[in-house]
Amino acid sequence: MADFSDLVARAVSPSMSRDEREQVYTVVRQAVQRLQDREGLAADDPAIVLQRHLIEETIRDVEFDITRYLTLRKIEEARAAQDAEHAARISGRRR
Repeated sequence: MADFSDLVARAVSPSMSRDEREQVYTVVRQAVQRLQDREGLAADDPAIVLQRHLIEETIRDVEFDITRYLTLRKIEEARAAQDAEHAARISGRRR
């Protein structure tokens, strides 16, 4: 399942909008559904239910990672702006 998680993570990026990422997830869900259909198991088969759960868990984890990345980037940008403002104030006092 780690390979699958890596595949999903590589298919999306933080620069994509949420809608674009959701389109990728929809394609992933459809592909998994087709693979499951080929196996010929009932929709309520425990293996199928587990696979679907793992797919959703993977998508959730990828979204969490993207949110964390974007949040950290915003924090870094705010810190840089604050540092620049502070430096400007200090240089203004020295004149």
